[in-house]
Amino acid sequence: MLRPKVPTMPAPTGHVTPPAVIEPTTITQSIPAPTPTAAPASTRPTIQLTSGGLITLVVGGTTVVLVLGAVLVSMLLAVAITGASVAICALVIRSLSNTDTPLKNTLSGSAQAAKHRR
Repeated sequence: MLRPKVPTMPAPTGHVTPPAVIEPTTITQSIPAPTPTAAPASTRPTIQLTSGGLITLVVGGTTVVLVLGAVLVSMLLAVAITGASVAICALVIRSLSNTDTPLKNTLSGSAQAAKHRR
């Protein structure tokens, strides 16, 4: 049957150079390592929350969470309503296509009569 062909490694052609010899070198440091110094004090002011500021922060955070939750729930509800309406439309179209119409009965009746005549 079919057998895969495994490529073979061809022999090198032309001039082949031997691998380079790596000689170890010594590293000498001429500059001593700097001594660690203490970090300078920050010039930025630290934030100190008062009780009123803390309450405002908590109320603001809660408001953001509630508004974001309401938006996400309304989007989910919109998707669910759209899905349900598409499903109802599909059922109505299927039921309309399955019902017998007078034109369909006439055509199918004449086709059945032609079968019986043969």
